[in-house]
Amino acid sequence: MSAAIRLVDPSENEFLADLEKKAKRPNHFFRVMANRPEVLKNFVPLYGAVMGHGAVDRRIKELVYLAASYTNRCAYCTASHTASGSRAGITAEEMQALREERLEGFSAAEQGAIRYSLELTKTANAATSRDALRAHFNDEQIAELTLVAAMANFTNRFNNGLALQPEQ
Repeated sequence: MSAAIRLVDPSENEFLADLEKKAKRPNHFFRVMANRPEVLKNFVPLYGAVMGHGAVDRRIKELVYLAASYTNRCAYCTASHTASGSRAGITAEEMQALREERLEGFSAAEQGAIRYSLELTKTANAATSRDALRAHFNDEQIAELTLVAAMANFTNRFNNGLALQPEQ
């Protein structure tokens, strides 16, 4: 069995301490990323720019993130985005449907975004689903959807690669 990667203590990293103080809870993802402090400092604003307010509705962003996270079986991101997805209006039944890749019940735009996320996650390409996005999204939105799916795949691989589990 391999040794777990070190969780940096917030007392060792002021930026990490501030993040956890704002969140009012420990965050293993950030504590591991703090092994590379400059990466953590740059990751947080990038993540905020991708997942924060933008041209795409929050609900659709969460559907895209969850589709990738379910596909990659990322327990950490699934737990995190189940909570944020719920706040964005995704029901437990919709999350179950998404987990099973059942798209009925979602709007046409949501289905297109989910298909795109699934294809991008499974193949690192989106030749089949990319053009269909144009029926519902403009260039800015398509770029944003791609960034969300890419961010999900980045965090999924970071967490899965290091066997990070959600905080209890």
